[in-house]
Amino acid sequence: MRLFVRIASAALIAAIPVAAHATDLLSVPTSGNDAVPVADSGFDWNGFYAGVFGAGQLSPLGGAQLGAGLDLGANARLEFVLLGAEVSVRGLGGGAGTTVYGEALGKAGLAITDDAIVYAAGGLGTSLAGPAETDGLLGGGVELAMTDNLSVDARYLHGFPISGANPKDQITVGANFHF
Repeated sequence: MRLFVRIASAALIAAIPVAAHATDLLSVPTSGNDAVPVADSGFDWNGFYAGVFGAGQLSPLGGAQLGAGLDLGANARLEFVLLGAEVSVRGLGGGAGTTVYGEALGKAGLAITDDAIVYAAGGLGTSLAGPAETDGLLGGGVELAMTDNLSVDARYLHGFPISGANPKDQITVGANFHF
């Protein structure tokens, strides 16, 4: 038994320098020709964008209408908060006829990830052709980055009549090119 204790003690003493060496800090040279890799920080939401979208609208006077539109906007992302403004125009048909509708919106949202934003939107919408009406708009949406310059967007807005007494529900799904 005494021999076993001596062999175990000798093995333990011999292993201490190896264990001490294994706990040394890792070091990386800071000078040289090697470049340090930089991690991708995600989609850049800052700046201007332009896009196209499909639209659906339901209202008591216009019925169900479908159409398409164009938008132009700008965003600024401050940490996890997104602020933006957008103008759009859409043509709608079906239901009670044809309508051209324009909107000016403000957006405020939160970044769920670097590539996903949820936001609230509010503003003013007005008929450019068709029955004369003006609406206060309030709703929200989600926008997802697909590539370095392309995002997809889905939004719901409710129109509260200011003139024209025609409340409406709008849904849009589109794509935006960021530049």
